[in-house]
Amino acid sequence: MEQEHGAFDFGFRIWERGFWIGRKERGRNHEREPTMIENTQILLAGSAEFRRSNRKSAIIAGALLFALCLPAEAQQPKKIPRIGFLVLGSASTETARIQAFRQGLREHGYVEGQNIAIEYRYGEGRIDRLPALAAELVRLKVDIIVTRGTEAIRASRDATKTIPIVMAQSSDPVTLGFVASLARPGGNITGITSISQQLVGKRLELLKEVVPQLSQVGMLWNPENAFSESSLKEMEDAARALAVKTQMLEVRDGNDLDRAFSAMRQARIGAFAVAPGGFFTTNRRRIVELASNNRLPAIYGGGEYVDAGGLMSYGVNFVDNTRRAAVYVDKILKGAKPGDLPVEQPVKFEFIINLKAAKRIGLTIPPNVLARADGVIK
Repeated sequence: MEQEHGAFDFGFRIWERGFWIGRKERGRNHEREPTMIENTQILLAGSAEFRRSNRKSAIIAGALLFALCLPAEAQQPKKIPRIGFLVLGSASTETARIQAFRQGLREHGYVEGQNIAIEYRYGEGRIDRLPALAAELVRLKVDIIVTRGTEAIRASRDATKTIPIVMAQSSDPVTLGFVASLARPGGNITGITSISQQLVGKRLELLKEVVPQLSQVGMLWNPENAFSESSLKEMEDAARALAVKTQMLEVRDGNDLDRAFSAMRQARIGAFAVAPGGFFTTNRRRIVELASNNRLPAIYGGGEYVDAGGLMSYGVNFVDNTRRAAVYVDKILKGAKPGDLPVEQPVKFEFIINLKAAKRIGLTIPPNVLARADGVIK
């Protein structure tokens, strides 16, 4: 204990000597502070005492000198990763997915505003805005871009070949050329598929159960979506098996929606379905409103339509997909390469029925169909 006190006293005497000499210098030169060289000379002046002191004293003095010379960079805070979040929709239409993504990040120790930052960019339903928004995220040098939907993924891919891109939803990333294969994506893109076009036939089967007398069904589709044609073919195949005629209604913008419902009314269409596509998801409230006004039963591909007042939905749980995208973000931030992370399939599907919507159009849902629903809005 005495040696430790002696070592401390020695270090203190060195500091004290520098302090008083510095005060004398200020007294002689008024405002001049001792230079670094002078401070160093003060420390070296005690070299004789260094030699007389024990080893522990030398270590403490060395530690004091090291602390004085420690570079400022070593004291800088750790860089907070920044994530770009790009979607075709708007902040209001993406609320549930954004909350799910934040939850997924929290599950891996990331809290927005504390140890991770998110740059949100919304296309507001306009596909033509996506390339500029993706380019903006690249200029911001985000660490990862999280996106979903064919149009937004394509815009991100065209904007960068180096920043990792995580897909929260993609119908068929291999066919679209986003990845080389599901097992080995290669490049800078990975994430989760939605296989939504493969579920069109199942939706028609459910629609036929709810409307047993259905003889003619309509389908809204957007030719700008890469998978519209495959969805149409699957619908036609399923309709043929169920002895139901189909009428395909092309929709590119809001005006086309009004014309499509007018055409269904004139053709006495008994029900309709909606092909996959970001345009329809973004405009789901308008579609649901038109369906209700025309008293038309409909089935959709995502639960967000039912939340907006739609009758039924069957498909991938896209909210869960977005939460799972955080798993990829965590792995990439920890050093994994996106091209080495396999693209995963959806793990949650859901069938949701809105009894309020059924009542509005005077439709009774059969008990056997109701019993199979994963969720019922009463």
